Parts: sequence; C-alpha cells; structure tokens
Amino acid sequence: MPDATAPLAGVRVVDVSMLGPGALTTHLADLGADVIKVEPPGGDYVRRMVWPFVDGVSLLHLHISRGKRSIVLDLRTPEGVAVFHDLVRGADAVVEAMRPGALERRGLGFAALRELNPRIVLASISGYGASGPYRDLPSHGIAYDTWAGVVAPAVDEDGFTYLPDHASIGIHAGPLYGALTLVAAVLSARETGQGRHVEVGQSDAAAAMDWLRIETYRAYQRPEDEVTGNPSDNYERRPPGTGGMRDAVRYQVYATSDGHVLFMASERRFWRNFCAGVGRMDLYEARPGAEYADHARGDMELRDELRKIFATRTTAEWVRFGGEVDTTLSPVNSPEAIDTDPQFADRLPWLPAADLGVDELPFPVRLDGRNPVPARRAPTPGQQTAEILGELGYDDERIAAARAAGAFGPIETPDI
Repeated sequence: MPDATAPLAGVRVVDVSMLGPGALTTHLADLGADVIKVEPPGGDYVRRMVWPFVDGVSLLHLHISRGKRSIVLDLRTPEGVAVFHDLVRGADAVVEAMRPGALERRGLGFAALRELNPRIVLASISGYGASGPYRDLPSHGIAYDTWAGVVAPAVDEDGFTYLPDHASIGIHAGPLYGALTLVAAVLSARETGQGRHVEVGQSDAAAAMDWLRIETYRAYQRPEDEVTGNPSDNYERRPPGTGGMRDAVRYQVYATSDGHVLFMASERRFWRNFCAGVGRMDLYEARPGAEYADHARGDMELRDELRKIFATRTTAEWVRFGGEVDTTLSPVNSPEAIDTDPQFADRLPWLPAADLGVDELPFPVRLDGRNPVPARRAPTPGQQTAEILGELGYDDERIAAARAAGAFGPIETPDI
C-alpha cells in the first residue's frame, strides 16, 4: 500500500515511457509519488527485453516498473486522448521517454499540456536529447557510454572487437538527473503556478558523470605553466582518472590470500598508519612521501614489498585492519558476489521476490533510517485501468463507452 508519509506522497506523475528510460519515474515511485504508467495496446515491450526473464517477464520490467500503476490507452484515438487529458489535469508532471517530439506529434506537446494544466511539468528523456545532429538517431543504452567515451572497445584473440564488461552509465544517470530536475521543477511550479519543460539526453548524462576525465583533457589544452600535475609528481601531467593509476603503488589493487583489496594511502598519515600497523615503519621512514596525493608511482621495490605483505591476510582481515589502524583499504567485489559483503547486507537489504517477483536492490538513500519500499510490484499492462478511471470520476457506463470507442485498444472478440 502507498505510504502517505513518503516524501513525494501527493505528487502524481503520468509516465508515457518505454524501456529503460522509464527508470526516471522509478525513482519517483520509490519515494512515494503516484506514477501512472500509460501503455499502448499490448503494453510496453520492456517486459520482453534483456535477460534474465522471471516467470516469462524481464527483470528489466520488474525493476523499472515497480511501484507504478498501469493504464492502457490508445493515443491514436480521440477517446484515448480524452482520457489522457483527464489524467494531465490532475497531475503534477508528465514524463515522455521516447524519441524527441513523440507527444508533440500526437498533439500532446508542452504547449497543449499547459492549456490543460498551467502548472504541469513535462519531462522529456531521450537518447541524444532534443537538439543536435544525433537527436533522431535510434539507439540503446550502451550507445550513450560509447558516445561519451566511458567504455572503449576491446579486441579478442582473433582480432574481433567487442564490448568489454562495464557498468552502464548513461541509461542510469539520465533518469537520475531527470528525476532530480523534475522534482525541482514541480516545486517551482507549485510556487509560481507556471509549468516547466525538463529535457534530458542520456548521452549528456553519461558525459557529465565522467566530467573529471573530460575536463582534465580540456584543461591540459592550456599551457603547461598554467595547468600542471600534482606537486608530488613534480607537476608532471598524468592521464586523468584511473588512466594515470597504472604505475601507482600506494594507491593500487593488491592480491590478498583469498581475493583482492584496494589500498589508497595517498595521504601521508594513512601511509604512516599502515606501516605502523604492519610493523614496517622502515618502509615509512625510507619513503614518507608527500603529505597529499602521493602514489609512490613507479617505485617497483615498494610495490613488490606491498604485494608480499597483502598476500599474508584475507580481504576481510585487511578491511578490519583498515578500521583498526585508520588507513584506507577497501574490498574489491564483483557484481556476482557483492551481496556477501557485510556492508552491502547492512546498507542495501534485498527487496524480496515474494513482494516484487524477483529480488531487487532498494532505493539507495535512507529516509529516517530506512530505505524506501515500493508500494507494489511491477504491473501487468493496464492492471489498474479501472481503478485509475474511477479516481478520475468515470462511472461504469462511461468506462464501457470509452472501451467501445477503442480508448483502451482494440476490443478482442472471441474465436468462434
């Protein structure tokens, strides 16, 4: 059941989205908004996209559509559009997650929506945004990462290029930026009475999430006497981000007796604490390093010593050691096994399959000490159609008339 105390309780969002970009409203539903998913006849084919499938339905749908209600409307019919108009009149926001201008072509663009509801917020999310030479290119989620330079092609032993395993960025970051801006726009609209148009390109979001590398390369275009590297590197310009970490020693991955650990003692105090903790103050005295941002880059003798030291304990033992002596150590987990990590178990308790159809991660921000819980599992196409129409004041006779006129899609006739 919906939580009346949730932070977005009382906010209604009409969601005209398809596939992954619908995650924009997942975040809103997790925080208590009433998200009404408007689906075409036959439903959003997100249910049939990407693996795995759980009881014949994709995990993608079960996660992205959780907490939402579904109504099927055929927006190609006047009757379907009339119902959509009624939804907009009582909503705070409309989200379209299709190619740019999809609602506009149906006569349901921002200007038309504002005539129905002057305070309406329209959020449009697409692959490359609503402007630029790529705006009309069909695309899928990984395209935004390759476009943004987040993931580079790999080459196999036969010389074929392929996509290496990586965390998708644009398809997740775009909805996050969109949800944040939509909430800000709704607050503005409630204060001023004026609606706003939020427009999100998932490719833009992928680039923005990698701002440090992109801005570093840009900064390096300036003269070397203006933009330098770290003082601890004699001001040498290193490649940005982890690209400049390959030869690092005090900020590096090391094998433990049963896995790997990330050592991050780039500050002198953490380096000293580590050396004191393992009884190797000789390493510190010989190489105290700079106070900040010193990775002891290229010191292979030290790297070999650290490799031997880290191999003497398990990953869990090193993580405990880091807390005991106040030095920077982190486990190196995999997506497959991260749920065995005690920090994961504490911070991201599984939302159980008994409630949602499959085990899912919760919204990753705590409110009053707990993670928000979705109000319901992902809906079947049109599952709440009658319920939603009833809230709009439709009686049985009016619903039957709209159905007969094709508002909810073609009327199926039984085979004879």
